[in-house]
Amino acid sequence: MFLKSLNLRSFLVPLIMLGLMWICFSLQNLGFFEGCSGALIPLVPEGLKGVLFAPLLHGSLDHIIGNSLPIVVLLFLLFEFYPKIAFRIFFIGWIASGLLVWMLPPIDIITGKWNYNCIIGASGLVYMLAFFIFFSGVFRWNMKLLTVSLVVALYYGSLIWGIFPEEFFSQLEEPSRISWQSHLAGSITGILLAVIFRKIGEDKKRKFIWEYPDYYNEKDDKLWQEYIANHPDDFEELPQLKQENIWDYLDEIRKKEK
Repeated sequence: MFLKSLNLRSFLVPLIMLGLMWICFSLQNLGFFEGCSGALIPLVPEGLKGVLFAPLLHGSLDHIIGNSLPIVVLLFLLFEFYPKIAFRIFFIGWIASGLLVWMLPPIDIITGKWNYNCIIGASGLVYMLAFFIFFSGVFRWNMKLLTVSLVVALYYGSLIWGIFPEEFFSQLEEPSRISWQSHLAGSITGILLAVIFRKIGEDKKRKFIWEYPDYYNEKDDKLWQEYIANHPDDFEELPQLKQENIWDYLDEIRKKEK
């Protein structure tokens, strides 16, 4: 019964995305996408192609394993609980977060120098999905979606620290290879999409026909009249509206006349 209520796309899209990530990772190991080919390079025209391809590329086995489970879980939640807008959120978030990363200046926070890096990995998408799902539930104030938001906050709440440079929290012998710019861009994009789409795709509250003020049903009225005719004893002592007696207000009337 539970499986029947699930959306088929909730399973297919995460599996397709996961398959694409691992196929591209295999191609990288076979010699394709060498160097910065397919990577996102901020403010460099050649790096714009990374807006499309960077989320599918990963630098190591640990890198892709670390992104695989979150991308599957968050895509499942997106397509299961936001089916009407899921594709729009996914594709707009993919492009918008990538463009935002490309536009952010590649400045080393510690040294202040420009540091052009080849950015790859699906972590930006992970942040976009996590922040969208969390804030969308909050903005819509729907109990079911709020529960999903709390689940995301419980398991992925620590993602918040990833939007800051790793150098803020520890002394590193060499510059961090983690792209906090991707995390920041993904989180900003997710929040903006949650605001923009907060009233789109929302399930309307079901209203039964008898809740309408002008509701009338001839069949129901006939049944009601038959019940009254067959059970007259039930209506002998009906509550009556108390009639006002003018004599109860005689003193008040006399005072007003004076």
